Parts: sequence; structure tokens; C-alpha cells
Amino acid sequence: MKTIAEINQKIKDGDVTVLTAKELCDAVRSGKSVSVEDVDVVTTATRGIMSGTLVILSFPVADPGVFSRAEQVFLNGVPANAGPCPNEHLGIIDLIVHGTAERNARYGGGHLFHDLISGAEIEVAVKAAGTGNETGTEKKSESGTGAEITTTVDIDDIPFARMLTTRSAYRNYNAFVNPGDAISTIFSVADFKGNCSEAAFGGCGEINPLEKDAGTIGVGTRILLNGAVGYVIGEGTRSTRERRNLSLFADMHEMDGSCISGFATSAGTDIINSIAMPIPVLSEDILSRASRLDSEIELPVVDIRTRKEIGRTDYSQVWRSGSEPRVTFELSLCVHCSTCNVLCPTGAFTGSEVINDLCCNCGHCASVCVGDAFAAEMGAIMLRGRKIPVTLRHSDRRGAIKLADELKQRIERGSFLLAEPVQRLGESI
Repeated sequence: MKTIAEINQKIKDGDVTVLTAKELCDAVRSGKSVSVEDVDVVTTATRGIMSGTLVILSFPVADPGVFSRAEQVFLNGVPANAGPCPNEHLGIIDLIVHGTAERNARYGGGHLFHDLISGAEIEVAVKAAGTGNETGTEKKSESGTGAEITTTVDIDDIPFARMLTTRSAYRNYNAFVNPGDAISTIFSVADFKGNCSEAAFGGCGEINPLEKDAGTIGVGTRILLNGAVGYVIGEGTRSTRERRNLSLFADMHEMDGSCISGFATSAGTDIINSIAMPIPVLSEDILSRASRLDSEIELPVVDIRTRKEIGRTDYSQVWRSGSEPRVTFELSLCVHCSTCNVLCPTGAFTGSEVINDLCCNCGHCASVCVGDAFAAEMGAIMLRGRKIPVTLRHSDRRGAIKLADELKQRIERGSFLLAEPVQRLGESI
């Protein structure tokens, strides 16, 4: 068996062999034999909706003595939780902001995090318990007992900005159908149609980190979270042996705004995150697991209301081998009906072009476009002999492929070393 230390030495020597999960699976599909001696690291990735995301921020908003402690805080209108540290009289606020917090139906925590990471100025509004020292930017509140402070900050003004996921990078996820009447749900952009007339799904299949892993990922594994080097904290909430997910963290200062965005659903705003992980090829068992194809990875089909499984398919039905997992736009076919512009969940469509950094290739535009200006290979799900078209993807496989390639390049350049986990997933402390 190889060791992680031996692979890291190869990385330092510039002698490491890295394949992305896509490259490995393409080789398997073509009939090419790949052995442990042929590859040292397989890079995997996933990109998609990850509701269990929050950020922790700490930064000054006023001089010491201006107010006692923050009581309410809004960032670009998105509510933040003040604390846990009161920072009494210091003029500093500590905040926790949820990825699903909302200013309105089209702007929430995910949109805020994208703007912050991209370098935009963020408006900060603080309602605080006052001290009577009325100087600087503070004003008396209507009650006369506190201070109202309004200022702007950007990422460089925030010395502590850390993102944490409580549940992300699922080993696999579900396909959703609705046997009943149409409903609003976080799993759709418009109302989710009834009578099993459409399907939505999540998961990147054969390039997904936990689908490729055979026990190498654990507490302390070094990863990329939205382009920044981060670490696995452990398993996430609701993680099980069959359907593991992870809790991660990374510094927001090093993140890339093109890796993250907000996502507006018919039942509230959500967040798109991007995660890449290396799989060290230490043994034949690890390589065998990393070589699994979409057709070998099951995709449960569940009732959107009850989450009860009512069928099962595999990822080859929704991610077609050889097809481009992206949405394309042809302006000459656009009838300018405004439907796509209004309903684009990330705000990537301006009415005449697609902003690539915001687009997550969810395919909703292709599903609702009346002029066929948008196109995507969305796939379909077979359920009890019925073919149900996919109208929404919760995951961006094209973006994940790009992430896995980015991680490969960092390893080959010697700028990313593997980390030995201090505890394997599922092990007790």
C-alpha cells in the first residue's frame, strides 16, 4: 500500500500522477486498465444547493464606547444573529449569518455571501443598546435608549470571516416527484407540478467525493470550499452510514465568488456551494471505489411531501455519458418574454445574456423557455413504467468538473498537499 506521506513527497518532488474523477471514469468507460501504480490521487467535486451553511463574522462598526452591545444587525438587509460574544463597549460586532436567511424572496444569505466574497461593499445596519456617548455615525433610536449605526464594509474590512457547513457534500441525494397537487417547496423554482409530471434531483454522481471514497476522508481532511483551502470537521447533521454528509469550514477571504451564489426557490432562498476533495489512491480497494460509474450509483426517487422512497433509478439516467452537463443560450431564438429573467434562481440571466459566474446549470430556464433559446440535456426518470422528465437540477456537474480540475492543477503545482485524517468517518472518538 502507498501512504499519504509518500504521495505528499511525490507532490513536493513534482512527480505525482493525478486524475480527475471524470478522467478516471472516462478511462474505465473506454476499457482502459488503470492500476494503483498508474495514479496517486483522484480529485472529486460537487457543486449545488447546500442549505446547511452559515458564516461567522467579527468586525468593528464604531469607535469604542459608542454603544454597549449589538441587538439587531442587517447586512444588505439580510438579518444576522448578533453574538455569541457581546463585545461590550468595544464597537465590534460578532455575527452568525445563515445561508437561508432572507431580505426578500430574491435575495438571501447565499446572495450576500457571493457579494461579500466578490469584493462588493455591504451595507451594515446595527440597532444597539446605547451608552449616551453620541459621536461618530450613531444616531439615537426611536426609543431614545440605544444607537442606530449604519456603515459599509467589504471583505477586507472584516478580519474574521469563516464559513461553516453543517450538512454538505452528501454521498448521494434524491430525485423528487410530486404525486399530489402542485406545491411550493425548496426543491423547485416555480411551484412543483403534481401528478408526477416533472422531477428534480441532486447529486453529481460519479464525480461526487463521498461516492468515490472508500474510507480515506475524515476529520482533518484538507479540501477546497468555494475555492479556499478548508478542512473536514466531521460528519454533518442527519448523516448516516448509508447517506453520509460532511461538515466543513474555510476562510472566506480566500474564496472565489464564482464558486458560490444564492438560489431562489418557490419556498425561500437557498445557497449554492462548491466543494472539491482529493482521494489518495492507497490500495486497489480505494481505486475500485473511485472507478465506479454513474450506472453503478443508485438514485432514490422520493415523494416530495413525505420524503418516502417510491422508486429507484441510477445517475446514468440524469447525467448522460458524453453529453455536456451545461445550459446553452441562443439569443437569436429568444422571444424576450421575461419568463426566464424573472424565474432564473441565481439571477444569472439578464434578459440578453447569461452571467457565467452566477449560472449553476440548473436547467430551469430550459424547462420554461417558450422559444427554445435555452437548451440542456436534462435526462428523465423511469418510475413504474412512466418516463418523467427532469425539469430542475439541484447540482451543477459542469461546475464540479471544473473544480476537480482546479484541485488537480493545484496538486500538480505543489500548492496543495494531502492531510492525514485524525479520525475516520464513523469512528468514535
